[in-house]
Amino acid sequence: MEDTTNNKPLKTPNSSNETVNNELGSIGESLKQFLLKTLSIKHDTDIKETIEDIKGNISMQGHTAWILIFSITIASIGLNLSSTAVVIGAMLISPLMGPILGIGLSIGINDIDTLKRSLINLCVMIGLSLTTSFTFFLIPLFREETPELLARTAPDVRDVFIAIAGGLALFIALSRRNKQTNTIAGVAIATALMPPLCTAGYGLATMNLPYFFGAMFLFTINAIFIALATFVLVKYLKFPVVKYINSAKRKRIAHMASTIAIIVLAGSIYMFFNLFKQNQFTQAAHKLISDIKKSGISIIDESDQNISYKNKSIKLVIYGNKLKRSDIETWNEKLPDYGLNNVSLRIFQGRDDSDLRNQVKTLTDLYTENQKIISSRDESIKNKEDKIKLLESEISKYITNQIPFLQISKEAQINYTGLAEISYSKQITTNFKRVDTINVFNTKWYDSIPNTSTQEIQLQKWLKTRLNIDTLLVTKNQ
Repeated sequence: MEDTTNNKPLKTPNSSNETVNNELGSIGESLKQFLLKTLSIKHDTDIKETIEDIKGNISMQGHTAWILIFSITIASIGLNLSSTAVVIGAMLISPLMGPILGIGLSIGINDIDTLKRSLINLCVMIGLSLTTSFTFFLIPLFREETPELLARTAPDVRDVFIAIAGGLALFIALSRRNKQTNTIAGVAIATALMPPLCTAGYGLATMNLPYFFGAMFLFTINAIFIALATFVLVKYLKFPVVKYINSAKRKRIAHMASTIAIIVLAGSIYMFFNLFKQNQFTQAAHKLISDIKKSGISIIDESDQNISYKNKSIKLVIYGNKLKRSDIETWNEKLPDYGLNNVSLRIFQGRDDSDLRNQVKTLTDLYTENQKIISSRDESIKNKEDKIKLLESEISKYITNQIPFLQISKEAQINYTGLAEISYSKQITTNFKRVDTINVFNTKWYDSIPNTSTQEIQLQKWLKTRLNIDTLLVTKNQ
């Protein structure tokens, strides 16, 4: 019999490794194809419709201008009321995105006419917005500084990321065949172009130029990065560039558009870098201040105005025990550990703050004493309220047990014409085991009434029914 077991080919280690590598390569390729399909945005892009939509929303004339004016007014009211809901509603109806998207699109497709139109309408949009908010905040009643206003007086590095992500999401939503209106509305809220313009108008109305420039800087950052995100996607999705008959003009326009794009990109990177460094400086300063407080030093003023990135300085006002010069020098030597190189730490303290500490202690003791008095008064009031409730309960019981004798006597006289006189009393009796209280009506009848016993029985039944009392007795005067 032939042995067939030895006829099977043996798998060498190399062939086994090749099989594993092939399987891994197949899995990797499948994963790559899956990710490309999942994340691809090219297959559903409607280039022609997107360009027409963006160009159609650039204009700031007629009804669009009035919608902008009314939405700015609503946003200003919302900021004055510090109402987030009102501000969000205003952002949903505002047409601010049109010219900004037009700038990004026109640079991406070398459309100089659209770029000019977008820049002109952007200036009109800013002018209308500032005029409207400036006029609103000129009214003295609406000049209060609210948290919603103060939150838009200076940019933050996170605003850059919001603008970039918002611009990308907005353009992707607009470029679909089926427009995703929820995404467009959400981006309008997230990027928050309108509140900085309202805050800038507030700064002009109150002659607070730092607020004006800070808010305009925030708006500029948002607008630039939204336009930049639009430009990037236009290039990535390969939107067709505008062709000109004159090749020299085409080259000149293409060169101009490229130059503008490079300038905007360089400026955006520079802004982002500055904001990043400023944010880093502020966080390091707060960490330093927190550690100083943990060491037992009391700080009076901790506002962000005392942290100056421009001047590279941190100002602290302390109270309590005076710091020695050596202590101040020690904290200054620690500044590089927090990444605060070449930063000046200025610490201000009084010569003698014993009076201040005594006043603080006096106020603390006074507060504690007042709290004790308030607590004792609260307890006394509670006791009195309990007594009042008890008395009200007793009075209620007393009134419930009272019999309306005057009304009953009038009704009895009408029902029983032979009744000459009626009296009422409560009779307390006892059988030495318990005590009972009985309502007793004593009657006197005219002599002309032959049978008063029957009348008394009927009167007793009527009184029990009328007064809803079982323990009731009717007697006759002898």
